[in-house]
Amino acid sequence: MRESARAARTAQPGPGLDGLLERVARGDQEAFAAVYDIVAEPLFGLVRGVLRDPAQSEEVAQEVLVEVWRSAPRFRPERGSAMSWVMTLAHRRAVDRVRSAQAASDREHRAALLDQAPAFDDVTEQVEARLEREQVRRCMRTLTEVQRQSITLAYYRGLTYREVAELLTLPLGTVKTRLRDGLIRLRDCLGVSA
Repeated sequence: MRESARAARTAQPGPGLDGLLERVARGDQEAFAAVYDIVAEPLFGLVRGVLRDPAQSEEVAQEVLVEVWRSAPRFRPERGSAMSWVMTLAHRRAVDRVRSAQAASDREHRAALLDQAPAFDDVTEQVEARLEREQVRRCMRTLTEVQRQSITLAYYRGLTYREVAELLTLPLGTVKTRLRDGLIRLRDCLGVSA
């Protein structure tokens, strides 16, 4: 029965695909059946060419046909043919499916890599921190007494430069100079680039 209805529609001269889409835009289900008969095969072929998987191709083709039904009012014949519009919808939807599958695959790959990452090594972190502290202590011993005092008060006790100057009974400018010179010597000793 479906075949006879299709044959009747294709045998009768009538509106082209553009006209059928205008009727679909008004909710005409018979016009949509005619649109389906015209575009289903080329639409599926295009989607199958992009996706390769027959099951996914059928699913995407069905999604495109639903989109044609819903968005028929947006079709503008002055911008191109109805077949081009439908094929553009199909191509975009197929490419979106490929991108979605690739993104899912990438996420799974990253998750697998994270599972393989070595666990945090607390012992290594402690050893590295201890070595760094020893190196800082060794470099602090290379400073002059006033540089060491100034840096200790400012950076280990958290005093402001003004507070350091008052505590050491030195002018603020002198404390700033000693701190700057001491930090430069520390930087050079620790091998830190400026």
